[in-house]
Amino acid sequence: MKMRNDYKIVIGLEIHAQLLTKTKMFCGCSTEYSFDDPNTNVCPVCMGMPGALPITNEQAIRFGVKAALALNCRVNLYSRFDRKNYFYPDLPKGYQISQYKYPLAEHGYLPIETPNGEKKVRIRRLHLEEDAGKLIHQSDKIDTAEYSLVDLNRAGIPLAEIVTEPDMASPREARIFMEKLRNILRYIDVCNGNLEEGSLRCDANISLVDPETGRSTPRIEVKNINSFKFVEHALEYEANRLRRFFEGDKDVVRETRGWDSKLQMTISQRGKEEENDYRYFPEPDIPPIVLREEFIEEIKGELPELPDAKKKRFMQMYNIPEYDASILVSSKELANFFEECCAKYDKPKIVSNWIMTEVLRELKERGVEINETKITSKHLVELLKEIDKGTISANTAKSVLERAFETGEMPNEIVEKQGLKQISNADEIRKIVQKVVEENPKVVAQYRGGKTKAMAFFIGQVMKVTRGKANPKMVNQLVKEALESPEE
Repeated sequence: MKMRNDYKIVIGLEIHAQLLTKTKMFCGCSTEYSFDDPNTNVCPVCMGMPGALPITNEQAIRFGVKAALALNCRVNLYSRFDRKNYFYPDLPKGYQISQYKYPLAEHGYLPIETPNGEKKVRIRRLHLEEDAGKLIHQSDKIDTAEYSLVDLNRAGIPLAEIVTEPDMASPREARIFMEKLRNILRYIDVCNGNLEEGSLRCDANISLVDPETGRSTPRIEVKNINSFKFVEHALEYEANRLRRFFEGDKDVVRETRGWDSKLQMTISQRGKEEENDYRYFPEPDIPPIVLREEFIEEIKGELPELPDAKKKRFMQMYNIPEYDASILVSSKELANFFEECCAKYDKPKIVSNWIMTEVLRELKERGVEINETKITSKHLVELLKEIDKGTISANTAKSVLERAFETGEMPNEIVEKQGLKQISNADEIRKIVQKVVEENPKVVAQYRGGKTKAMAFFIGQVMKVTRGKANPKMVNQLVKEALESPEE
């Protein structure tokens, strides 16, 4: 039987965002745990010692409310913490303090741009909880035995868990949603969005529905995916695997799976827990969170201009295309860089073109964000002004920009040191053109015989003699004049 491809894909996401507080969710331990020795950044509270009492981090609540408002959620005036009971080696208490029945916020949405137009992905809830520790899986080189180590430095880090409705209809839509959500969290400075370090993690739930019968596959959860690319690849793999359910494959059951990026496949981890397996009950040691409307309005006033609003403003204010604006607002730092450049150089489209081509290429090759480089808006503006003055050509400017990325030197310093100034003296270029023309009579005859492409040969020769320093516009003009002048 041939496998059908018209099954409807249903995807919902659970995203865990580490909040940028200085201390943990329920104790005074620092959240700067990455470079500490294992199991040193801990205390009786985040270790779950008997008699240790947790105290809620107010800054985590503020950040949670800020994220909820940015995601168009309704913030609840009353919310509370619950104990979510399950055993796992990196959960020292044997339960996680989370929010279940009364979350911090609910009923939000995030519009995303899909190949089929704009789509609103609903957000079911945003709640606060504490992170678990970290398992480090190793193998012994001597006897190849596999084992795991537990580092509890991360235990207790504040998390905002954002749960969507199952509104995404393709792995691509899930990736687009994740990318936009990360951008918003970074814009409002509540999460650094670093997927590789685990600051932002995604659990994806997927199932397939037969549109003809209404029959659906078991729902599969893919845990802890730490890159946008892997979110898309893992869900594509699962969508293909789940299609076999409709063909009678009994191995397709409801379960939790993990994505193996090396094997490019999902691996079965355990049976999927039901909500009643967690035995939720109210956390007895922490009072409920009771908020005032004034508190919520205060935080709403702290929200910066968000990506969608910034995109519209860029299009109107700088008269740039929608595509350009979408790329430029893809990170807060890049958007700020663009505006800083435009404030000093009143040619927005030229600035946009250089950022979207040369600047982004350099950033991609180096694997960094614009704020992590030695480049500032002054560098790019000075470079563009040097092109305008005819000091350097656009091609030379690209190599100057690359050098500036490496050293942090200003463009005019690089041009002076490396002798890159463009030759714009017409008499000097004319002499070189005349010499090249005189040395190549056969090619001149070809041009005058109708082979106009031969002109490129002369331009190339002049640029070769001048080592690329001749003003390209002047070269084009003077070569054409020389070739079309009457024969003596």
